[in-house]
Amino acid sequence: MGLFDRLKRVVGANLNDLVSKAEDPEKMLEQALLEMQEDMVKLRQGVAQAIAAQKRTEKQYNEGQNEINKWQRNAQLALQKGDENLARQALERKKTYTDTATALKTSLDQQTVQVEGLKKNLIQLESKISEAKTKKEMLKARITAAKAQEQLGNMVSGMSTSSAMSAFERMEEKVLLQESRAQSTAELVGSDLENQFARLESGSDVDDELAAMKASLAPAPEPKLLTPEQPSTATPAQPTSTTKPAQPVDAELEALRKQLDNL
Repeated sequence: MGLFDRLKRVVGANLNDLVSKAEDPEKMLEQALLEMQEDMVKLRQGVAQAIAAQKRTEKQYNEGQNEINKWQRNAQLALQKGDENLARQALERKKTYTDTATALKTSLDQQTVQVEGLKKNLIQLESKISEAKTKKEMLKARITAAKAQEQLGNMVSGMSTSSAMSAFERMEEKVLLQESRAQSTAELVGSDLENQFARLESGSDVDDELAAMKASLAPAPEPKLLTPEQPSTATPAQPTSTTKPAQPVDAELEALRKQLDNL
């Protein structure tokens, strides 16, 4: 095989591949249906022409039959008048029309068969076109579904399952981290509230104990003296001075304050 032959084969194969890729099934169906409709138009024209030719032949045949009958009558009339020569001429003219009529009858029979065949083909073609239209709609629907399925398959094949799962795992980790932060915040808030209430409770205990200590260290009240002139219902006189506690108690209180300040 020569170089040019190999090159020709390679180019032809590439062109065929391009043509096959460029073919659109839907457009091919439309084109096929269009061609069938064009054939039907041509067939109808052919049927019309065949019928017209049949009508012309039939008319010529009928006219020939009339001429045959006419010259038959003329021959009989000539014989009745005793003109045998004229009768012979009339019969010769009759024979000419008879031969023509015979040929026309043969052609008419052939044309009749042809017209019937064309009519039958036209009916079949119309039926096929109607069926083709129905199939075209069905095939278009199947083509649309196939294209959608192909696109879906391409989308699915183009998706990376591992990357999608990794994205879900990262999202789950973020959610878990956020939940942990929220739980920690809630625990801190609860602990702070508990500490505040604990301080309130401990403060109340200290205040109670301090009040008890003050009550134990307070001096006993001195008895009030009543004069004979002053009735018992009179308002007692207010003391002019407060008795100071003993010095050891003050020292203990001062030591207690220092201990509390150092805490």
